[in-house]
Parts: sequence; structure tokens; C-alpha cells
Amino acid sequence: MKLIKLDAIDSTNDFLKSLASQDELANFTVVTAENQTKGKGQVGGVWKSEAGKNLTMSVLVKDFLFSNGEVFNLSVLVSLAVAEVLKSLNIPEICVKWPNDILSYNKKLVGILIENTLKSDGRIVSVVGIGINVNQTDFSELPTASSISVISGKTFDKEKLAILIVEKLKEKIQLWKTSSEKFWNDYLNFLFKKGIPTAFRDNNNQDFMGIIQGVSSIGKLQVLLEDDSVAEFEIKEVKMLY
Repeated sequence: MKLIKLDAIDSTNDFLKSLASQDELANFTVVTAENQTKGKGQVGGVWKSEAGKNLTMSVLVKDFLFSNGEVFNLSVLVSLAVAEVLKSLNIPEICVKWPNDILSYNKKLVGILIENTLKSDGRIVSVVGIGINVNQTDFSELPTASSISVISGKTFDKEKLAILIVEKLKEKIQLWKTSSEKFWNDYLNFLFKKGIPTAFRDNNNQDFMGIIQGVSSIGKLQVLLEDDSVAEFEIKEVKMLY
């Protein structure tokens, strides 16, 4: 894989998107940065990361998605790749908080942001941004976050971690056509709070109880409500309270 290592950048996703628009970059090209000044999270959020301590990376993925209805499949595979690599490093209690945050002991370790660009010839080119709290130990300003170092008591090589994740993602993409059902089941088995009564807040600021049943093929969270109906929510429409 082609690895571009930067000292500092505003956003690895923006940098890789710009490169991809100007050049015929190889599939699975990776950009990492020691310091990211304007990291992006889901729904316009911000990804904060201590310089030099964490893995901030973006990966170019081409020739996998061919329609808008398929885009959540990539989210499933990226979530699985990261979750399985962390599990292989003996990080305990790994789960995926919908749609693709990775938690351990209810603390956020990983944020994932996938940005898709539709090309004029109909191809979809994806830039997969992955931020992993690796060796940071101070989370006094982020009480719901932690790092794999804090949880395991070890320090990790960030570049080796990046290579493991990209290799795992490539492997899953290559197997997708024959293993898509298995990968979806694996993703659902990692799903945080699945089958457990949980409090939610909708975008009208109303709180309600529900039980996560699964995720639809286009990435909507499926929640069993108290009246026994199942509602589906987009990411902007509901927040899990835990």
C-alpha cells in the first residue's frame, strides 16, 4: 500500500480527497498525520486528538461501491476491520456504537468518517477517515473517551496499527461478494446495546426508551419502541443516551 506520512495537516480526509481528484492514485493509498488541526467527526462534529499520540489516517477506497444504496456496506467493513484488529490486540469489550464508533468498556476509542464522491462516469470513490486514540492518556476534557493504551496498559506502534487495519479492510473487500451476509452478521453481533432497553433522544429533544433490533441495508438504526412498532432512524435523527 502507498503510505503518505505528514507531520501536520488540517484534515487527512480533505488532503486525500484533493490528491484523489488530481491524480490517478492507487487504491488503498493511506495518508497519516502526527497532528491534525481540523479533524472532522460525524454530522459536522470535530475529532480532537493529542498531537503525536494517536493514529489519524485516511484510506482511499475505489471500485467497491457502485450505487448510493450500497454506501453503508463500506461502513460495515471498516467498522469490522478496526474492531477485529483491536480485538486481536487483546483490547477487551470491543463493540460498535452505531453507525461506526468503536468502544471499549463504553468508552470511545475510534471515530470513523467516510466521505463518498460520485465521479462523472458514475464511479463512487470513498475516503475513509479513521481516528484511533492510541497512546494518549489524558482524557480529562473528553470523559466519554479512552485509548487502547489506557485500557491495555501498553503502548502501540501507530504505523503498524495502520497497516494491520488497511490489510484487514482489503481482505474483507476482496471477500465481499461471497461473504457479505457473514460480514453483516458480524457487524450486528458487535453492535453496542443491541437487544438491551436503552434511552434515546430524538432531534426534537424528546427522550424515549427503545431496544435496538439491527441496522437496515442503507444504515438506518432499527429500534423497537414501547408500542411494539419498529422505527428507523438516520444518524441525524436520534442520539443514544448511555
